[in-house]
Amino acid sequence: MKLTRHNGRAGKNGAYNPKHNDRSFNINNSEHINKERAKGNIYWDCFNGYRTFYDKEKECELANTFEEVEELYYSNHYREFIEGQNIRNIKNRHPERNRTTSDILKHKKTCPEETIYQIGNLDNHVSPDILLQVVTDFMVEITERFGTHVHILDWALHLDESTPHIHEHHVFDCENKYGELFPQQEKALEQLGFDLPNPEKPAGRNNNRKMVFDSACRVLLFDIAKNYGLQLEEEPEYGGRKYLEKQDFILAKQKEQLKLQEEKLDELTMKIEDIETLIDEVSDITYDKAVEIVTATVKKETYLEDIRLVEESKNWVLSPERKASKKEREYAVKRLDGVIAKIKNAMQNTVQKIQGKLLQPDVKKAGTEQMKTKARASVLSKLSKAKVTADQKNQERISQTKIHAFKENSL
Repeated sequence: MKLTRHNGRAGKNGAYNPKHNDRSFNINNSEHINKERAKGNIYWDCFNGYRTFYDKEKECELANTFEEVEELYYSNHYREFIEGQNIRNIKNRHPERNRTTSDILKHKKTCPEETIYQIGNLDNHVSPDILLQVVTDFMVEITERFGTHVHILDWALHLDESTPHIHEHHVFDCENKYGELFPQQEKALEQLGFDLPNPEKPAGRNNNRKMVFDSACRVLLFDIAKNYGLQLEEEPEYGGRKYLEKQDFILAKQKEQLKLQEEKLDELTMKIEDIETLIDEVSDITYDKAVEIVTATVKKETYLEDIRLVEESKNWVLSPERKASKKEREYAVKRLDGVIAKIKNAMQNTVQKIQGKLLQPDVKKAGTEQMKTKARASVLSKLSKAKVTADQKNQERISQTKIHAFKENSL
């Protein structure tokens, strides 16, 4: 008998909707759901605890549906982060990036992860009671070990489809550098002590802490199942590929490639947003530094030129060819030294005026915007060139995939 534990966050329609799990929709429109057996389903959430088909008809004080439960949880736990981030966005003049807790609940990078548990298949499976005991024992163990950063939000035992199974939603979170709690899987697992599978290599799709976490969960789940005397297949079969027909395998491979491309696109989008923020911050700092350099240069060049002229006058007065008395020449030099002192004071005042003018909010804003425009144009130009190169490589890859698929079909 096979024990399966599958994870996912989003499909073609975005983040998984918990309405399917708690049956908060008209099940009469779903042919694969047995309406009578649905009355035996069991539901649990972090606000209401255990509920049955009949309990769902009662009005709850906090949240009636899994969708409302998750909305309430995100609002209660992540509002401080959202408010802080929105303030930072406005400060960086990017209010269009502001979000709500509902936005991060629905975003596929920060939405809850769904796990489906099943022991057996249509022809041979454990009883619903055994499945429920194994999985609830497992969730209790997960909460005790990792509950500081892994939070189970809701789950449902479905008896109304072909094989008994459980849908469960959880979220990984930890504090960011501002001390705000935020859904972030890898950072949360890092704080729980999980290392990369290959610490010497950079983190990525095939080298991340979630892989180690899932492996640990699998071992733990199997140990609990064995305590109930279950004889299970130990070798994991990711996706059950050996049972797929050749064409199905090719399609599955193509779907994986598309998913990888989508993930890379999301990563690039986030990097571009980071570049925009960096341009804003750097342009502001660069402008202030430019003002310092310009005024210092003006001061230096003007100061040197004026001093040179006065020094030439002093040399002229002190030269042996002058017929004036020593007393008169010393008096003249003293007056020239006074002129130098006045020049220095005048230049200091001028520099302060120049800096004051350049740092006025309207002048600084105009200058900073010019810097941003030029910096952004430069960055976008480089990104555009990189995109052309990437498109060419992708086209070559697609062509090679088609050729490979054609050869596979011909065999």
